[in-house]
Amino acid sequence: MCGFVGYVNAEQDNEKNQKIIKAMADRIVHRGPDQDDYYVDSKVSLGFRRLSIIDLDGGSQPITNEDGTRVLVFNGEIYNYQEIRKELIEKGHTFKTKTDSEVLLHGYEEYGKDLLVRLRGMFAFVIWDSNENKLYGARDVFGIKPFFYYLNEGNFLFGSEIKSFLGNPLFKKEFNEERLPDYLCFEYIPTTQTMFKNVFKLEPGSYFEYKDGKFTTERYFTPEYNIDDSKDMAYWEQLIDETFKGSTVAHGIADVEVGCFLSSGVDSSYVVHEMAKRNDVRTFSVGYAEKKYSELDRAVKFAEHEGVRNYTKEITAEEYFEVTPMVQYYMDEPLPNPSAIALYFLARLASEQVKVVLSGEGADELFGGYHYYREPLDFEKYMKLPQGLRNVLGALAEKLPPFHGQRFLTRGRYPIEERFIRNNYVYNHADVDKVLAKKIPSKDPAVYTKPFFDEVAGEDDITKMQYADIRTWLVQDILVKADRMSMANSLELRVPFLDKEMLKVALQIPAKYRID
Repeated sequence: MCGFVGYVNAEQDNEKNQKIIKAMADRIVHRGPDQDDYYVDSKVSLGFRRLSIIDLDGGSQPITNEDGTRVLVFNGEIYNYQEIRKELIEKGHTFKTKTDSEVLLHGYEEYGKDLLVRLRGMFAFVIWDSNENKLYGARDVFGIKPFFYYLNEGNFLFGSEIKSFLGNPLFKKEFNEERLPDYLCFEYIPTTQTMFKNVFKLEPGSYFEYKDGKFTTERYFTPEYNIDDSKDMAYWEQLIDETFKGSTVAHGIADVEVGCFLSSGVDSSYVVHEMAKRNDVRTFSVGYAEKKYSELDRAVKFAEHEGVRNYTKEITAEEYFEVTPMVQYYMDEPLPNPSAIALYFLARLASEQVKVVLSGEGADELFGGYHYYREPLDFEKYMKLPQGLRNVLGALAEKLPPFHGQRFLTRGRYPIEERFIRNNYVYNHADVDKVLAKKIPSKDPAVYTKPFFDEVAGEDDITKMQYADIRTWLVQDILVKADRMSMANSLELRVPFLDKEMLKVALQIPAKYRID
């Protein structure tokens, strides 16, 4: 939908602050090329770049309440905004637009922090409340929309992308060297820190307040499993189907055309299948010129089966490597997932014809799509052996020349929280020092993921792995590349699997139905 920027003024110089906030917003013009606008007073400066999706003529931001005491900047979509708007009108609130943005503003006035649990959507927003002299903001429960902030020497900056801070002289661009070992192990920073010193990510499902120079944050939502063993597979299939239909309807709300990404996978195919029932939907697919690496033909065949228009692009090796530096620029932080480059080309292809697309991100994490979720089943009997015996067998296997079953024995000595993270290692923790120019003290990667396993200690190992992925891999990798690559091309990407109602269903399904 857009991008926003803001900061607490260091000087009460409106002309200077106007120039600074515009410079910050200009750094992220790709997120909203349709319009820009600003709010500056003696305390704060806010900027906004708009990609027009809903209420094309009346949806400008920053947006104020009736008396101008509260100001909002917002990135995302609230899919149930119409029903909340109706409630607010009945309670006496006056609206001047038809946007979901204004619903957030009046919802904050009416419900305060309790508004957040009512929202169904993807969002990051900030409200300047001059009555209470504070900034208040939040991020959606999955972390679909980004939110970064800079805290240093009494300065507070925030925005949709880190690069926006470069437009503000209060920002000191410093490399966060201490986090480099973590990056090498995970391919991302597994905490709220970033590769820039004093730049942080607001956690999904969290809100913050900044008042009198003090920053505080708190979670308003944490996923909780409530497994229901009383239902059979047919029940869950029907419930998923009905809920997903509702989700695609909600995610299709827009005043512009909505298209779909289509790969050869089940997830995007399911999205296209549902959208095609109600719309003459355009679909977009990419593959590689080297056919042995491409699955484009499968996507084309599925589009033909569904009777939808399909637009394709074959990526050559030369194009792939030529665009890599630009992809990393839009990422802000290094993300070595090679699928990001294909996603960039896919978003560019779609942006030539539509402003909004639906995509299949999140289905694997919620419903057990990754093959490694089967691993607890493979280890089920072996884990009944005494820990000491498994340690000995694993140590012996590690020292022998490669043989069939070696990996099974070496991994079998570890508990699930350590086995899990070793599925995704780029570098083993022990190998990090071998590739760095100097020794940088670091923690074992399992230290970062163990708290998530502890939060679901009573669940089965498959559920623990999925929960850890929802809290780490999904947030730090999958959704990062989805947002940055789509927004790099001024394209809004919506993810109907990552919907509150879909999550409610996923958190009830027994592992035996998620993984077979």
